[in-house]
Amino acid sequence: MRHFALATAALAIALASPAVAKPTPEEIAAAALEAAPVWDGHNDVPYALRERFGNVINDFDFVDTLDTETPETKAMHTDLTRLHQGHLGAQFWSVYVSASLPEPEAVQQTIEQIDVTKRLVARYPDAMQLALTADDVERALKGRKIASLMGMEGGQSIGSSLAVLRQMYALGARYMTLTHSKTLSWADSATDAPTHGGLTDFGRDVVREMNRLGMLVDLSHVSEATMHDALDVAQAPVIFSHSGARAINGHARNVPDSVLARLPENGGVVMVVALPGFLSEEQRNWFAARSGEEARLKTLWQGQPDEVAAQLAKWDATNPTPLATVGQMADHIDHIRDIAGIDHIGIGGDYDGMPGGPVGMEDVSGYPVLFAELARRGYSQEDLEKIASRNVMRVLRAAEAFAVSQADALPIESTVSADAE
Repeated sequence: MRHFALATAALAIALASPAVAKPTPEEIAAAALEAAPVWDGHNDVPYALRERFGNVINDFDFVDTLDTETPETKAMHTDLTRLHQGHLGAQFWSVYVSASLPEPEAVQQTIEQIDVTKRLVARYPDAMQLALTADDVERALKGRKIASLMGMEGGQSIGSSLAVLRQMYALGARYMTLTHSKTLSWADSATDAPTHGGLTDFGRDVVREMNRLGMLVDLSHVSEATMHDALDVAQAPVIFSHSGARAINGHARNVPDSVLARLPENGGVVMVVALPGFLSEEQRNWFAARSGEEARLKTLWQGQPDEVAAQLAKWDATNPTPLATVGQMADHIDHIRDIAGIDHIGIGGDYDGMPGGPVGMEDVSGYPVLFAELARRGYSQEDLEKIASRNVMRVLRAAEAFAVSQADALPIESTVSADAE
């Protein structure tokens, strides 16, 4: 009886003691984002400032942009309030200009986009800080400010000139996407007819000069052959500022396994995009089916655009767009981890450069939802910190270190015309 009484007492004490609760996925995500806030690879706010306001921003309120909705456009995805809610600590702002512009005009507009980005950052000194180096990012994070870096989206922005590339770096651009939607005279795009089979000799020199400067080489938007050519030349880690895994969604903008397998040797990162058409294979196929239906209707109803529009509206009504989910974005992260490893993953939302993100991540406030989903799948806090920002910090520091090692190297002086010689 005495042993029974002791056992009963011990059980009573155990039941009365508060159990150590296992942290929830949301708590793991919150801890990770507190320790390592999100460093996002691509946000098109500068483009939105041009398209919506003509870069006239002295009266623009970036604290809250929910009132920017018009009958023609949805509200912006980004403002300081929602960036704070999304636990964003560093942002590459894309100083994108159209790939269809003549190169001299593209150069001018890129400089204008750098200007408007700097002016926006300067208007909010308590919330934002211009960052040109990894140390700048560290200081901004410690000061609880959004470290604001700039990236050029497309080689049209340098006008086929290494001198212009160097001056864009001097103005503050810290990455360049080698192409956008169109093939250039020196590099093939993922979404245009290939001309060169990847990079030309001048294109390879662009990569070399970017490495010498310490500017990150961004391979989002380029063809698979261009990706491989850049990796053959690069001596510093590359990035994909906003791309997914092609094995999960077959869009040409996403990264194939053949390239993912090379990332560990290079050290680069894929910053996973939130654009639904690049996440959801179902949505990609829906767009293809809709394009086919539109082509069919234009053939059936030649010279009758109103009838084409009416018939296409009927098709849309009976074929709703499949929604992309946060789980599908996590699927891309899972795949990149499986092929390249946890050290080669980042986040590149593409907000304000797309209609909207996946359900639950419609704007920049939604990053914690993704990180909770990853925690639910078994990612540790350390894993999440790497994905959020530590991997990108490592990449930028490596690019800077390589540039320091090249301090005695002379600027490359080749020209695009040399490709034809």
